[in-house]
Amino acid sequence: MTLSGLLLLADSRLPSGGHGHSGGVEALVDRGLLRTEGDLALFLDGRVRTGGRVPAAASAAACARAGVQESHVRAGAGGGSPGPDWGRWDAAVSARLPSAAARAASRAQGSALLRTVGRTWPTPAVDALRALPRVHHPLVLGAAAAAAGGTPLQAAALALHHLVGGACTAAVRLLGLDPIAVAALAAAAGRLAEPVAVEATRIAMLAVIADDPAGLPADGSPLFDVLAQLHHTSEATLFAS
Repeated sequence: MTLSGLLLLADSRLPSGGHGHSGGVEALVDRGLLRTEGDLALFLDGRVRTGGRVPAAASAAACARAGVQESHVRAGAGGGSPGPDWGRWDAAVSARLPSAAARAASRAQGSALLRTVGRTWPTPAVDALRALPRVHHPLVLGAAAAAAGGTPLQAAALALHHLVGGACTAAVRLLGLDPIAVAALAAAAGRLAEPVAVEATRIAMLAVIADDPAGLPADGSPLFDVLAQLHHTSEATLFAS
């Protein structure tokens, strides 16, 4: 099921709520700061380089932890107390999103994806995440990747794929950019994201081995937090974030 499951998770048509979020693109467009394909290319470069490791590492860690939990259950060891344990990792993701609006957007997408994943790939990890009041999107994506038979590196790549894809889709809808040209930009951003996914996975695995979510990367850019807050206070928007 690995290939078909991962392709489904990468498909923008999966009902996961991602189509309703622009990742900061709408806030830039509204202020005239993103108007052309060149502007979008610059945005994607910065987004992947400065903000990509956090969701990628969180997804990779969730994938690894979900795989371990599944192995324990199959071996008859039981699920332990996964609810509070997953809560620590969810809190770590919150700590890496300074903007309240960004945290809300991540949780909204996490809830939307969790509804789909709960029906598509019911596993102990997915059930544990559903038991939390709210959960961030990268953790749900990582658990889903594990349930689909994916690896932590593939989970990290999926997180970056959605980061790039959401911004590109929003730019086409908001600005009417050439979809073929934007697809080329997405491909270039995907190549840039590959080493980011590898590094994020390496860090995530160290954090999982240590059972310490504080080991997840915490880098980012204030620009994206500012954009999230500006968008949240806008009166009329096409996207939720």
